[in-house]
Amino acid sequence: MTAPNLLATQNISEREKLIFDATERLLGKFGYDKTTVADIAKEAGISKGAIYLHFKSKDELIERLLIHAMLGFSANWFGAIEADPQGGLIGNMYLNMLKVIDQTPLMAVIMRQDGAILGNYLKKKDNFFVKNQRQGMRHEFVAMMQAAGAIRQDLDPKVVAHIMDMISFGMVTIAEFVPTEQIPPTDEVIKGIADFMHRALTPEQGADSETGKRILRQLYAEAQKDFLAAQQTDAAQKES
Repeated sequence: MTAPNLLATQNISEREKLIFDATERLLGKFGYDKTTVADIAKEAGISKGAIYLHFKSKDELIERLLIHAMLGFSANWFGAIEADPQGGLIGNMYLNMLKVIDQTPLMAVIMRQDGAILGNYLKKKDNFFVKNQRQGMRHEFVAMMQAAGAIRQDLDPKVVAHIMDMISFGMVTIAEFVPTEQIPPTDEVIKGIADFMHRALTPEQGADSETGKRILRQLYAEAQKDFLAAQQTDAAQKES
């Protein structure tokens, strides 16, 4: 069974793609704090005014770029899980993340090189990661996996979900607090997380991969519908 494909194809213009590509390159070189709209315009070979025709501000551009990257990353990750016979097992869900990181350049830069490239943007209370964290999604995932016998039922789902959130946000923000030379390679970190999750969460009798895939399909489709509805609401508010 294939992954839901509600948002796999994003409607972006050639000009927006040009701007996104230029922004990605500059973020990788200089980071959020040192990249200006003027820099992006110069890199893209267009005027600042042309950028403001598509994005009201630098932050809106960054947010739209992150949405573009995250949707692509999510689709690739879900596809890898579907293609992996053991993809529905909790440890393999993390291992499949490792397989697809490099298919999304911006995610590769953030996760492999330096999450600090987003700089002060991450300190904003309404940043992309805060606004697009679906309330209770991981808790719902854990509870559903437990009910299906795919995760140990003796664990508090809220605590497990909170640990998963800490890991996800920590991978992006850790560079703000720990010297780069003390951070292990991302590949090894993800492999370690996968091993930890497998050992800590898998029931003693084992788990069924197809059960995990079925739950992920349901939640992935719901998350995309929620995201699409939010985007449509946001667009309507901007037009009014």
